[in-house]
Amino acid sequence: MEILFGLLIIAIGSFCQSSSYVPIRKVKQWSWESFWLVQGIFAWIIFPIIGAMLAVPEGESITELLAAHPQEALMTMFFGALWGIGGLTFGLSMRYLGVALGQSISLGTCAALGTILGPVLTGNVSSLTSPVLIGVAVTLVGISVIGVAGSMRQKSAEGESKQQFNFTKGITVAIMAGLMSACFNIGLEFGAPLQFVDTPELFGSLIATMLVTLGGFVSNAAYCLYQNARNRTWSDYSRRDNWLGNVLFCALAGVLWYSQFFGLSLGKGFLAGSATLITFSWCILMALNVTFSNVWGIILKEWKGCNRATIAVLVAGLVVLIVSSFLPQLL
Repeated sequence: MEILFGLLIIAIGSFCQSSSYVPIRKVKQWSWESFWLVQGIFAWIIFPIIGAMLAVPEGESITELLAAHPQEALMTMFFGALWGIGGLTFGLSMRYLGVALGQSISLGTCAALGTILGPVLTGNVSSLTSPVLIGVAVTLVGISVIGVAGSMRQKSAEGESKQQFNFTKGITVAIMAGLMSACFNIGLEFGAPLQFVDTPELFGSLIATMLVTLGGFVSNAAYCLYQNARNRTWSDYSRRDNWLGNVLFCALAGVLWYSQFFGLSLGKGFLAGSATLITFSWCILMALNVTFSNVWGIILKEWKGCNRATIAVLVAGLVVLIVSSFLPQLL
């Protein structure tokens, strides 16, 4: 029962993350770099700090913990900065492939490489058991099937959607974004020691999450500020029209996005009895993100006009991904 409850919590966080791009669509009269920076302040600074405070027992200090583990803290932030670069290219994948397919390819690559590279780079290769590797392989199969659906969609795209949809360019960017985004879980692996003895298992990875997102904020903020200067969009931050609404939508997007990692930490607390699912939890989160993002893709009519064969292939890929989330525990 605890395992099912843990998976449910991760699923709820995943649904929130997949919904985070909806409020961003409501931001008006701001350039991309301006709203990306503002939502990043909420998603990568404010809410992660609030989450991390839950992991600090009374009388303890995060600064003292980080001082006791300087190497782990630096490596966690370093991989967070690399993850941040992946986040920048993530947006391009959705531009060329749409929300559904862009997230599917990027998150699929991120799921597989994050699950494998984390234990490898931290010397915990023994955790990569056969069930975990089989689960990763099945996840990649699901992503490949969705890729086929995307190729079929390109052939049937018409009008303006065809001009925006570019499968070849999009999938290249999406794979690179997935590779860099996998650094988030690598950062979490390096940050595993960054918790107090009395920290509840439910909040075990929240301090490491804060450091990863902080590293990601640095790389994203540098790029956004550069774009503000290049495009002369500093005035976005001082415009009175729509300012409050834009900030509120950015805050909503930020808390929805952060919910996936808050849910991941809580969910892993209930999965503590299964070493296999703990190792595979990153892949589970990403597979669920793909599933829910495609639900939003259908709602936003990104697959409108596709024939039944294309939709059938898409659904088949999603079914494979859902099965992959539970497969390691069944083996």
